[in-house]
Amino acid sequence: MQAASIVLVEDDGPLRTLTARALRENGYNVRTAATGAEMWVALESEPADLVVLDIMLPGTSGIELFRRLRKQSDVPIIFVSARGSEEDRVLGLELGADDYLAKPFSTRELVARIGAVLRRGGTTGTDTAGETGSRSGEIRFDGWTVSMARRELHSPSGAMVDLTGAEFDLLTTFIGQPQRVLGRERLIELSRTRLGDSSDRSVDVLVSRLRRKLAGAGGSAPIVTVRGVGYMFKAEVQRP
Repeated sequence: MQAASIVLVEDDGPLRTLTARALRENGYNVRTAATGAEMWVALESEPADLVVLDIMLPGTSGIELFRRLRKQSDVPIIFVSARGSEEDRVLGLELGADDYLAKPFSTRELVARIGAVLRRGGTTGTDTAGETGSRSGEIRFDGWTVSMARRELHSPSGAMVDLTGAEFDLLTTFIGQPQRVLGRERLIELSRTRLGDSSDRSVDVLVSRLRRKLAGAGGSAPIVTVRGVGYMFKAEVQRP
């Protein structure tokens, strides 16, 4: 299988070199960039399977680069930043990033998180359907259709709803455990999101984003909050 292509955007020269070397040693094809301008050149020369994007960049910030890039592509994006507070992580997730890693981080952890994001997107070909079952089939609930093979969500009207990799992963976790109350720790364990500790608001942000998208076609979302415990997917799930 062809190695996944990663664009690493990091202005710290020594850190960029060490990180790129570690990723290559783990089998990834890595191109590096120190600025937003260099990132655009790298992406125009060859598509990427994933972008590792530093937030604190000279000139155009990583946040602004993310917004521009997301208008053009749904390539998975992992933010890295020296600002690792809960508020910063939540901001990154609310923007739609697939993951957020605070500096300093170990290259081993970055490699693990990259692997998890790529598996969610199907790039590595690894089955991460977890307990949802029916990997290649279509799953339905309340008129919605989830295609596990294409990793797509279609509304009752037939329109495709754009989900990030983390949002889709969370949805498949919910439909794999319908009518069951799931706490934050259990959601992280089942969905393999690796989006921070269950004590912070990372999971809450993801649930809120997914709930808004499921309610966007009209009506109410099937995800309900069980106060003090977690969340429950209340819809009846139909599998082939």
